[in-house]
Amino acid sequence: MARILIVESSSETRQAQAALLEKDEHAVTEAAGAVEAGALLASLPFDLVITAQQLSDGSGAVVLAASQDADPALPVVFTSATATVEMAVDAMRQGAFDFLSLPVNSAALRSLVAHAAEHNELSRQTRLLRGEADRLGFSADLLGESPVMQQVKERIALVAPTGATVLICGETGTGKELAARAIHKGSPRTRGAFLAVNCAAFPETLLDGELFGHEKGAFTGADRSRPGWFEAADRGTLFLDEAGEMSLPLQAKLLRVITDHEIFRVGSRVARRVDVRLILATHRDLKQRVQSGEFREDLYYRVAVVPLDMPPLFQRPQDIPLLVEKFLTDASRELKVPRRGLAPAALQKLQRYRFPGNIRELRNLIERACILGRGNTLGPADFPLGEEAEAESDPIRNCARAMPPSLDLRESVERFEKELILRALEEAEGVQAEAARRLNISRGDVGYKLRKYAVQSPDSPEPPP
Repeated sequence: MARILIVESSSETRQAQAALLEKDEHAVTEAAGAVEAGALLASLPFDLVITAQQLSDGSGAVVLAASQDADPALPVVFTSATATVEMAVDAMRQGAFDFLSLPVNSAALRSLVAHAAEHNELSRQTRLLRGEADRLGFSADLLGESPVMQQVKERIALVAPTGATVLICGETGTGKELAARAIHKGSPRTRGAFLAVNCAAFPETLLDGELFGHEKGAFTGADRSRPGWFEAADRGTLFLDEAGEMSLPLQAKLLRVITDHEIFRVGSRVARRVDVRLILATHRDLKQRVQSGEFREDLYYRVAVVPLDMPPLFQRPQDIPLLVEKFLTDASRELKVPRRGLAPAALQKLQRYRFPGNIRELRNLIERACILGRGNTLGPADFPLGEEAEAESDPIRNCARAMPPSLDLRESVERFEKELILRALEEAEGVQAEAARRLNISRGDVGYKLRKYAVQSPDSPEPPP
């Protein structure tokens, strides 16, 4: 099955080509013009692009340029109803893979797709050979030489070349996505797509369509068919972050994908085969959620084929010097500030700190110190931690210290609760599931509090293109 993008301003011509290709079970995405095609090429991987030489908002050359930006090896075929030898030669000079006359002959189209598949396979093998040195260092982004990190790297090295499903567990900020990328980079799928989806960032109704795609007319506003993340990640890797937040119905659909390697788009009864490696991550205790009925037991044992635990930063203080050096260099380059040094006393202070926010918190501390610190060397005073940090950043203690001589306790508690919920929703961009996770309460509790205080929830974010 090939992933094919058809770019044609004539809906009749476009749909006729799509119908021919879908009979052979290819995954077809349609675009009515160069602008729409450019957006699709920037967000989704394809194996072949078939574009009209003349479009309502541009030309095939524009689509060719966008294709080459997305993937220099991506074959692009030009079509035209008024084809001439000169046009075909000109198209090939521009970098087109082939040229077809309209109306397209079904046999010619099938032959072209087969030829493009051979071309893609040869290109993939060439890139794999050229990338051998890169693959040997596939876990280089996972900084750390501590015993616990060595165990993580060893497990990644063992599991990466296989096709096994991996479950990555760990606290927020421990580098679960970096580990997933290392697994993908060390696998035979390294030149395929690596797509990451945060399951907690979408309401259940949206997440279904995002993962599995939808057909035209499946719901209000579905004016055209659209592939989901599974189809986009075909022959690559799909990373489902915060997978423990998925609803039970979605868990059932995920189990079917793992078992049968098939997906059903929303609004369709036609099964589509996908070849995707799944990596899941969660900060939750999934065994506990199985016991409470919030996670399917059969799915748990299918996704936890190879469990990988990311250690919190306090368990590997010997890695902090290496991380600090990287973050100091990154901050200098990204924030356009002088490259700072770190005093030994400041490093010792960081190594004694527990870091509830893990690596993400360390990076934020370094960036803040680089912006606010004075001099070429950062000292202990540039890192307010522990009791010092409590006095500076503990919101509960600060509120208590700012308490007026008299107040209505019940009213103050309700106001405080309301403000916390609104702040969590704002930081979660209106996604109630994510706000609930930040507050360590259920999504239903968030909805109840919003109704209780007659608060309008911010709009949820738009799904990615």
